Amino acid sequence: MSLLQAIILGVVQGLTEFLPVSSSGHLVLGEFLLKIKLNDISFEVFLHFGTLLAVIVYFRQTIRAMFKAVWSKIKIPGIKNNSVSGEKDWLLFWMIIIGSIPAGILGVLFKDLIEESFSSVIFVSFMLLFTGLVLFLTRFFHAAKEKLSFLDALIVGFAQAIAILPGVSRSGLTISTGIFRRVEPGKAAEFSFLLSLPAVLGASILKLKDVLNHSDAGLDLKIYLFGAFTAFVVGYLAIKFLLKIIKKGKFQYFGYYCFAVGFLFLIFNL
Repeated sequence: MSLLQAIILGVVQGLTEFLPVSSSGHLVLGEFLLKIKLNDISFEVFLHFGTLLAVIVYFRQTIRAMFKAVWSKIKIPGIKNNSVSGEKDWLLFWMIIIGSIPAGILGVLFKDLIEESFSSVIFVSFMLLFTGLVLFLTRFFHAAKEKLSFLDALIVGFAQAIAILPGVSRSGLTISTGIFRRVEPGKAAEFSFLLSLPAVLGASILKLKDVLNHSDAGLDLKIYLFGAFTAFVVGYLAIKFLLKIIKKGKFQYFGYYCFAVGFLFLIFNL
């Protein structure tokens, strides 16, 4: 893999990890178009660390507030925190934990089956069509509440578990599920991004053993780092862009893109 190819895939990862069009699906399609056959998942792990860092940097204040609330609870057990914002951050922390459970279970139980699905461009195309349909349906739902409940968090967590499949957008499905639950789209998007942190970090840690066992990984370290940095920068910009689109009420428009790409690759591969 050349440096240019790594940067291109970094751009693809950064854009599609957060825009609701499936990063895993586009990486499969990108490797297909660039005629790249990666022998291991090392590069994918680097790209995911890049987008993970983008979420951490963008939502650093919210993340800092959550850990501050957690530290307050641990440091002074039994003493109620009277701060409204502190309680809100404490509840958000637990919602993220609860929402992360489904994907964690499915990722461990069906790891091999999921990895096999990444080799099928046709499967990815059908899943992109499914993502497009979900995004399109959000136009018929309107916000009725600004806060998520623990039930909302769990249901969004199940949506994230389904999005492990390539071609199913994680952000698209989780944000859409929040919208289906009548949560204000901006709040649904913020929770979706924060919910990605344990999922991406957990998946990367699970794959880290395979990366360390790959004897040639060090030879491509410079290329991998360029790809990761590109994914970070583009991912950060993609988060800002998507939040603006959601506020304008145009989230469902990404569904048309998923329909177009899904049908296009089906036509070329059937």
